[in-house]
Amino acid sequence: MSTDGTVPAVLVLRALGLGDLLTGVPALRAVRRHWPGHRIVLAAPARLAAAAAATGCVDRLLPTTAPARAVPVALPWTGPPPDVAIDLHGNGAPSHRLLRTVTPAHLIGFARAGRPPLAGPTWRADEHERDRWCRLLRWHGVEADPTDLRLSPAGIASPAPDAVVLHPGADAGARRWPPARFAAVARALRREGRHVVVSAGAGERALAEQVAAEAGLPPGSVIGGPTDVPFAELTALVSQAAAVVCGDTGLSHLAVALGTPSVTLFGPVSPQLWGPPDDPRHAVLWPGAPDGVLRPGDAHGAAPDPRLLRITAEQVLAAVRRLPEPVAPAARGTVGR
Repeated sequence: MSTDGTVPAVLVLRALGLGDLLTGVPALRAVRRHWPGHRIVLAAPARLAAAAAATGCVDRLLPTTAPARAVPVALPWTGPPPDVAIDLHGNGAPSHRLLRTVTPAHLIGFARAGRPPLAGPTWRADEHERDRWCRLLRWHGVEADPTDLRLSPAGIASPAPDAVVLHPGADAGARRWPPARFAAVARALRREGRHVVVSAGAGERALAEQVAAEAGLPPGSVIGGPTDVPFAELTALVSQAAAVVCGDTGLSHLAVALGTPSVTLFGPVSPQLWGPPDDPRHAVLWPGAPDGVLRPGDAHGAAPDPRLLRITAEQVLAAVRRLPEPVAPAARGTVGR
């Protein structure tokens, strides 16, 4: 307890999307273990409240957001300043300045020169997202394991048990594989006797229905849209699926967290930065880039990335067929741990 009788707090800034939250789970778990007597407060969009609670390491979500991947302009923080503020949002001055507005006793982030300077490790552009934040915490004396990814499956029935879940949406056009190719994959899987459904996030209903219609899927094959699928239902859908096929989106990270076999399609950014761990349950398709460039395109661009367009429906089908058979959700265990 603090001197005024309140429970001390650790404030973590990661005001981004679902995939960002899930890649940050190992770091959040490390924070929870290191400060067991503190309230762990996550500054993130309100729509991630259920997902944050499902991690088991966030006590409260502080709603805040900004367009695209920008830093929010303010934090609705009330009460005594946090003991610790941790920047898991980025490494620039805007996120550091935002956290300093709540006057934490300690600020954890990557090194930055300026006024005031911030001590910390050096930012690396070639680092996987999970590894980056765990390295940051370890530099500051907090033990962190980037393989600590596991989420428990929801204790409810899936709306489509044993289905292959196709997710054509993404928050940027650069990471959206063409709907006609998703439809071709769906048609082929249906001919093989597989149950196929199409999932949709907020605003993606029309895209999902286009895929379902072109594939000739039966009514009821689209799940979600015009709003996000409630997180418990989404977790049930993914955890009880035969496989998930999608671009580099939050759903791919959810499949990894739940141990569900998956195929993820990469275009503007290498899977070395955002892909799943080395595990036969998770396949990645990426044509690569010359000279080992890890960010050859704009991950937030409006048009599909040229590398993504080089991935064919036949390649995706072959990857799905090579996936191991799924095991019961309760028996999937952790990913890498």
